[in-house]
Amino acid sequence: MSNITSTTPASSPTGPPTPNYPDPVGGASFIVAWRAKSQTIVVVGGGPIAAGRVFNSLEADAHVIVVSPALCPELQYRHQKSQITWYPRKFDAQKDLQEIPNISLVLTAIDDPEASREIVAECRSRRIPVNAADMNDLCDFWFMSMHRDRSVQIAVSTNAKAPKLANRIRRIVAGSLPKNTGVAVDKIGALRKRIRQSDPDPKSSKRRMVWLSQLCEYWPIEELAKLGQNDYDELLDAYLNNTDPTKVAVGSNAPDTDSKDNNKDNSIGINPSASSSTSTLLHQPQQLQPGSPPSPSTANGDIFRKEQRKPTGSITLVGAGLGDPDLLTIKAKKAIETADYIISDKLVPSPILNLVPPSTELYIARKFPGMANAAQQDIIAKAISQLEKGKRVVRLKQGDPFVYGRGGEEVIEFSKHGYQAEVVPGLSSAFSGPALCGIPVTHRGVADQVLVLSGSNKEGQLPNIPPFLATRTLVILMSVKRLEPLVDMLLLNHPDGRGEGGKTYPGDLPVAMVERAGCSDQRTVRATLETIVEVVKRVGSNPPGLIVIGYAVNVLVKASRPSSPQQTDTAAAAAVEQKDSLEGSENSGGAMTPFMIEDKYQQASLGAFYPTESATTSSRT
Repeated sequence: MSNITSTTPASSPTGPPTPNYPDPVGGASFIVAWRAKSQTIVVVGGGPIAAGRVFNSLEADAHVIVVSPALCPELQYRHQKSQITWYPRKFDAQKDLQEIPNISLVLTAIDDPEASREIVAECRSRRIPVNAADMNDLCDFWFMSMHRDRSVQIAVSTNAKAPKLANRIRRIVAGSLPKNTGVAVDKIGALRKRIRQSDPDPKSSKRRMVWLSQLCEYWPIEELAKLGQNDYDELLDAYLNNTDPTKVAVGSNAPDTDSKDNNKDNSIGINPSASSSTSTLLHQPQQLQPGSPPSPSTANGDIFRKEQRKPTGSITLVGAGLGDPDLLTIKAKKAIETADYIISDKLVPSPILNLVPPSTELYIARKFPGMANAAQQDIIAKAISQLEKGKRVVRLKQGDPFVYGRGGEEVIEFSKHGYQAEVVPGLSSAFSGPALCGIPVTHRGVADQVLVLSGSNKEGQLPNIPPFLATRTLVILMSVKRLEPLVDMLLLNHPDGRGEGGKTYPGDLPVAMVERAGCSDQRTVRATLETIVEVVKRVGSNPPGLIVIGYAVNVLVKASRPSSPQQTDTAAAAAVEQKDSLEGSENSGGAMTPFMIEDKYQQASLGAFYPTESATTSSRT
């Protein structure tokens, strides 16, 4: 017969059942949220650690006294701003603890263990809690890894066992919080205060608590953060009328501007348990019941009035990556498939655009030379127009929005109109383009740094490229049409690659032109700095593309191709030998120019030509 452990409370033959309570597990800290407002906190030390202690104390509205012969720049700033009181001398434990009145806490942040021990001993003799930085055995309490979002504070403690791991845990917890959690908490706090003002009877305490608990448990945090003044008034009416908060539908008199079906009824009741992407719509303010207090004061009401109410559309900048749908992030694909309106760059390839649902309106931005600024203004205007209708707008950008994509400019423009843009990163051709073509932009022993540039700056000028460094890889975006002036600038018009003003780029430096990376017609043209212009003139180009310059260009080619900085293009040189053998050595008109062309699958065609002839290629795998 098996043994079975019962959870039923044990009973005594002569008395009631014995209660079954959990046994405490020791080793924890007693964690509280201490109200330090106007309390005196003394910080001993003037360095960066002390500055951190001071900042935390100031955020808790404490009165902070810093005792130290000198202050770090941050503490100097706070002293100049009258945020702290500074005693410019060493801390005298006996004297200062006696003369400074009403000390609540002492925090030491000095690099002197003996002085710290003396301060701790004096504090304990006076029953003043003390923390000594980096001396856990002397601390009455520890600082925790903290996340703050307005009124929300989340602290993680490992009880001094793994402080760095506490930081990681805190980041994980904070990252899992819904967007605008702090805003939601502040709004519920203001609503709670308003309800208490409307119904101050102590006997209503339990009713208030139960009603607000239902509201907080039922409504998504994202929706609570969207509450505006009108929603606030309606929720107060619901409480006064004893209406279940889970039955409240705000925005019941507002038009459904987010609906794709224009034939739907223009009234909508928002279900608060719907997904966070549902926007809360508002109705006109209703009169409160007689005897209810007026709207909150400015101090408590600003939190709602700031949204009076901005249209509820959303804008997302989505990186379309390199053109292959398989290389899109999951979040980018979801954003494309759920958008109401999409504004796409004209360079976004058709395989990506094919993901746009037929029911979604798609606008292709037309940016042409000399018209880019006007086109950009048109993009912003179209997006704002749709946002004001409550649409979910996606701004689809080639590559990554923040890598030469004007994404930052667009975030700023949308912010000026009251919309906070979400950014979904995409693979940038700056790194992924070369990778798809077998070019690592860094490689141990060959290239330890990479510099990403644009082929032209805002005024259309050439980029400012630093002097040559053998271990640096240059990646120049938007450069195919400016290849010749770029190369000319690197060589400084000197055939031997030498120039004044610093070390310049050698003519035999490997170069690759990467075209349409990630697309079915991807192509890579390999040559050298002194030959790439002529090679491209002969084989043509197919933008968009980028240029990769440096010894890393040829580091991964097979043994029959360039394999080191010293061996610039032996495989292409094989095509030279093949051509010489076909035509005879008497036809060789001087030095030939070798090159290599690769397709998406890195199948190579080796080529060469005399300066006065057409190119000759031979396929090599």
